[in-house]
Amino acid sequence: MQKVPELSLRSYTHGSTAEKSRFVDRLFEGLKQYGFIILKDHPIEISLLRKAYSLSEQLFALPVAQKESYVSPNGGGVRGYTPFGKEHAKSSRYPDLKEFWHVGRDLSPSHRLKSYFPENIWPKELTEFESVFRSMFQALDDTGRIMLQALTGPLVVDKDYFTRMTDSGSSILRLLHYPPIPEGVDKNCVRAAAHEDINLITLLVSASTSGLQLLTREGEWLPVDAEPDTIIVDSGDMLARITNDIIPSTTHRVVNPSGPNLSRYSMPFFMHPNPDALLTCIPSCRGDKPKYNDILANDFLYERLREIGLTK
Repeated sequence: MQKVPELSLRSYTHGSTAEKSRFVDRLFEGLKQYGFIILKDHPIEISLLRKAYSLSEQLFALPVAQKESYVSPNGGGVRGYTPFGKEHAKSSRYPDLKEFWHVGRDLSPSHRLKSYFPENIWPKELTEFESVFRSMFQALDDTGRIMLQALTGPLVVDKDYFTRMTDSGSSILRLLHYPPIPEGVDKNCVRAAAHEDINLITLLVSASTSGLQLLTREGEWLPVDAEPDTIIVDSGDMLARITNDIIPSTTHRVVNPSGPNLSRYSMPFFMHPNPDALLTCIPSCRGDKPKYNDILANDFLYERLREIGLTK
């Protein structure tokens, strides 16, 4: 029976040479075969993860009018609140049954890329929200960079290849709430329809309930079940693009509950390159020829945001 590989990050960061090598091999093979791995023994404080989930529940329990006062004036759901039913999968006519909140990177006013980064929006009702989610963003950003560094050996690029590409990346921490399924909802609507992530990799702090499934290379849906406080890592479209699909972007979905009709909370961190990074095929992955044309990361991002209904 197929099962998503579970890896210990500590074996890479603190292990012997042999343990580090085994981690790299299992990570690379896991992403190639499944597009997903489960990460335990990561450096993010468990108390921080649990505090973040507690605040996320409090956030989505606010009255709708209060939440909607935090919709970003910049559009595109780039920061703050995005209402229930706004987003849909790339090829779907039906809205996903979710609402979410985005926290992004803060850059100084003098930074060369500042124009790409709107200000974060912080709910005034939750006094700890800003400090907790700034810490969460940084912890996940650091962890994601370790994961990408571990891929540099198999991809035959400099060890700092991804560090340079992501040091000011357009990464997003998304707080997700899937409410109980409303009565009378269209039967075609699901919590998250089948889709691929846009970015390089996603780090998902294991959700409050099950429902996540990936589509295997054999075309079957496989539940992705992870222990509490672990992190699920998956590969996105941008990584697939620069590796010529050696590391494919894996289709996944969140299905409606088959048991009690309860809320589901989730917290993915979408790790993006710098907006002016060029998405170009890594030389070791070219084969006969690259499958995709070169494109700037920001142009690719907004192309996909239009396709999922977040911007025009």
